[in-house]
Amino acid sequence: MGLLPVPAEGRAILLDIEGTTTPIAFVQEILFPYIRDNVKEYLRAHWEEEECQRDVRLLRKQAEEDSSLDGAVPIPLDSGSGEEELEQLIQALVDNVHWQMALDRKTTALKQLQGHMWRAAYATGHIKGELFEDVVPAIRKWREAGMKVYIYSSGSIEAQKLLFGYSTEGDILELFDGHFDTKIGPKVESESYRRIATSIGCATNNILFLTDVPREASAAEEAEAHVAVVTRPGNAGLTDDEKSYYSLISSFSELFLPSST
Repeated sequence: MGLLPVPAEGRAILLDIEGTTTPIAFVQEILFPYIRDNVKEYLRAHWEEEECQRDVRLLRKQAEEDSSLDGAVPIPLDSGSGEEELEQLIQALVDNVHWQMALDRKTTALKQLQGHMWRAAYATGHIKGELFEDVVPAIRKWREAGMKVYIYSSGSIEAQKLLFGYSTEGDILELFDGHFDTKIGPKVESESYRRIATSIGCATNNILFLTDVPREASAAEEAEAHVAVVTRPGNAGLTDDEKSYYSLISSFSELFLPSST
């Protein structure tokens, strides 16, 4: 693949996480299984806390919106009538979370609960965020050259900050100038990238977006941002057309700034 120059008008690098900064295996084999395996225990342990009750209310609201979907799992109201009913309610929440995760839903309700669970897991050392070894050295180099670096992920901003704050490289949050999640818009819609550009005070063509997902790259490109598709071990394969159309990199070290050559 060789070296890929950052466009001359580039002012900011926008990074996806899964499959870009972080192995997909970490997300699929560590983060998500942790939620599936521990959600019931977490709800029992934190049930009386207001944060947990906010998560429950949001999940119930989402369940009401999902009621017409095949296989949707309803969440009953809590009438406070005893331990047995509470167990049934918690089981309904567990079943709902499992159902959403099986469909790879990215609802705010699910992401919020996951973020709170991961926060507890990171803080106790049960989980450390994994990064490809080229990530931190490259970002430091980009920042030294005056580039701004941002994260845009479908995971909540809180979950992003946990991953980078409790990473295998230590707390590296200082390396990022800001974080975006799907509250700014879906990653497969071009308008999301225009909103990000407005938020960080630049034009879309001042942004280079790195992602492993061609649909996201296409949306960013439609908004006139620059894009490169990242090919990491474990990432989904690309079609021949995608390989020939997009600029590809397999490591952040393959990006260079024209001023640095």
